Amino acid sequence: MTRPIIGLIGNEQIVGGDYHVQGTGIINIRAVAEVVEGLPLMVPADPRFVDVPSLLNACDGFVLTGGRPNVHPKYYGEEATEAHGTFDQCRDLLVFDIVRAAVRRGQPVLGICRGFQEMNVAFGGSLYPEIRDLPGRMNHRMPPEGTIEEKFALRHDVTLIPGGVFAEILGQTRIRVNSLHGQGIKKPGPRVVIEGTASDSTPEALRIKDAPGFALAVQWHPEWNADRDPVSRPLFQAFGAAARAWQAGDRTATRPKSA
Repeated sequence: MTRPIIGLIGNEQIVGGDYHVQGTGIINIRAVAEVVEGLPLMVPADPRFVDVPSLLNACDGFVLTGGRPNVHPKYYGEEATEAHGTFDQCRDLLVFDIVRAAVRRGQPVLGICRGFQEMNVAFGGSLYPEIRDLPGRMNHRMPPEGTIEEKFALRHDVTLIPGGVFAEILGQTRIRVNSLHGQGIKKPGPRVVIEGTASDSTPEALRIKDAPGFALAVQWHPEWNADRDPVSRPLFQAFGAAARAWQAGDRTATRPKSA
């Protein structure tokens, strides 16, 4: 069997001051190629260039990658403020279409950081513009200085719901993760089930209720050291198993057992 094709959502970047490109981190590509054992296909995050039905038929699963711009608050009924940061509404619109359609079909989806937030908003939830400004919350942002290893280092624990999908996949209910985000979930969408939280109550892991397939997301960045990290590796492997089941036409095997 050929490798499952995994759509990796890209991000718009500007190079040289005025040259617009679409890209994704090598660590995302490596996680899909080496741990998922899939064929990474970068998807430009712009609905003007992507026909979603054709893309869904071409791919066996999707990874909603992290990204610096934030989801625009108008999509959850709030006004934009300076605290909300920068936006990429082209990506917002494309990802909302992809994730809703993929989840409806039972096609595997794994959301990461911004992808975690996108999945919540796509299913009716809202976001806080800046977690560290909330009473009792820690600073979840990437450290402003240090090496790349220091920035992606494990920083806090996440407690998982016993008997939940994540606990089943990871084989434990307390895990250690990195933290590189400013925004976070304010109100979960009606179908969003929070399965993991940080010690300050910040949501860190979610699943979509009644999804017929793999529909999970995490607030941290499991793509870092995905081949060696004891949390990242089984998460990507479970996503890979679901993608191969979709590729083989076995729709019943794309859904985690505890979902």
